[in-house]
Amino acid sequence: MSDRTIAAISTPNAVGGISMLRISGPDAFAAADRIFRSAGLPLSARRGHTAVYGEIFDGKETVDDVIATVFHAPKSYTGEDVVEITCHGGLYVTRRILTLILKQGVALAGPGEFTRRAFLNGKLSLTEAEAVADLIQAGGEQSLRSARRAMKGDLYRKIRAVTDRLLEAGAHISAYFDYPDEEIDPVESDSLRQALEAARAELDALLSRFDQGKMIREGIDTVILGKPNVGKSTLMNLLAGARRSIVTDIPGTTRDVVEETVTLDGLVLRLADTAGIRETDDQVEQAGVALALERLESAQLILAVFDSSSPLSDDDRTLIARLKGLPAVAVCNKSDLPPRLELSELRESFPYLVEISARENQGVEALSAAVSDLLSLRQSEGDSLLLANMRQFDCASRASRLLAEAEQALAGGITLDAVSVALDSAVSALLELTGERVTDAVVDQVFSKFCVGK
Repeated sequence: MSDRTIAAISTPNAVGGISMLRISGPDAFAAADRIFRSAGLPLSARRGHTAVYGEIFDGKETVDDVIATVFHAPKSYTGEDVVEITCHGGLYVTRRILTLILKQGVALAGPGEFTRRAFLNGKLSLTEAEAVADLIQAGGEQSLRSARRAMKGDLYRKIRAVTDRLLEAGAHISAYFDYPDEEIDPVESDSLRQALEAARAELDALLSRFDQGKMIREGIDTVILGKPNVGKSTLMNLLAGARRSIVTDIPGTTRDVVEETVTLDGLVLRLADTAGIRETDDQVEQAGVALALERLESAQLILAVFDSSSPLSDDDRTLIARLKGLPAVAVCNKSDLPPRLELSELRESFPYLVEISARENQGVEALSAAVSDLLSLRQSEGDSLLLANMRQFDCASRASRLLAEAEQALAGGITLDAVSVALDSAVSALLELTGERVTDAVVDQVFSKFCVGK
């Protein structure tokens, strides 16, 4: 445990109903008792996990009425003595209380320092600690579900189970060669190969879902494309739940890219409503079309909008040709009007096609299902276990690569010593992933991304 006591505001830097400040460390109770008073025992003498009503005072002046909650080490979030002070949610009163705490010889906590102490004190694995940040930043149901599973330790236990099997295999190899006089069963190549293949298969399954997991966590770069007046802006407004794009019957109304982040059935879409794609002599509109087409280069999802009440035009067919091979859903809008669009031609070019009426709020469920299927983002309970970041991905990738090397060495008849070296390196990579064998530099990098107060 650290000998330094720290404190910070743990609620957002904004006016609200309440604010919460956290103090953690060996002098947490003593510091709090010097500025908090209530009837009865001081905080240092209270039982853990109890809340006390009282007031924060500065000399003879009462600053605010508060609730102080007491946690005794090691039964706290950080594993240290902790006091959490809940006060009224004004910015001035919250900062004044923090100033009073710091005047008691308490240091201001750095980014993620409370969670860092939880990790260093064995309260959380590194993957669980990283999941705390993912939970805070979750923008949709699927990212929340994934973060919750990692925070409960599911990812740690998955990696730990693979690591333990590899440790067992490595220990058998070492024991067989280090103690030749003991009656230790010989290392069977087939059993060892199966163990290596099974471990690598589990890691590869996690690695294969990394790109999908990144989209779930960070959101999907989505472009809405189509010729003028097919309902792109109406679709944008429908998904955003507000009037974000101007909607008129005049072609070329949208000249710039209008952006909004929305949630579609638990998925976060970073939407961009673009200018209508068509041939035009208007230089401003031409610039808007160019911007729209530029977005295709980085888009992870394209919603290609067509007008169900009109036959396909040359502009439509030009767009269809441009989208060949790209991750696009054909969105046939205006399904509330008499149909004149031949869907068979679109089905030949798009694996996913949905009919909607953005004006009448119809078809959103079908659109959500098509997006999830196109991007392989439908999650079962097992699939929601994901690698959370590039650090974890790199560790798992190295471990998988080293296991492949061990398999090749075994298949090539190379001595088991070489197999053992690759096996040990794979285990080290997995222990780095869970944080059981990690450098201070890596720990610093992980927690530098946290907000202050967490």
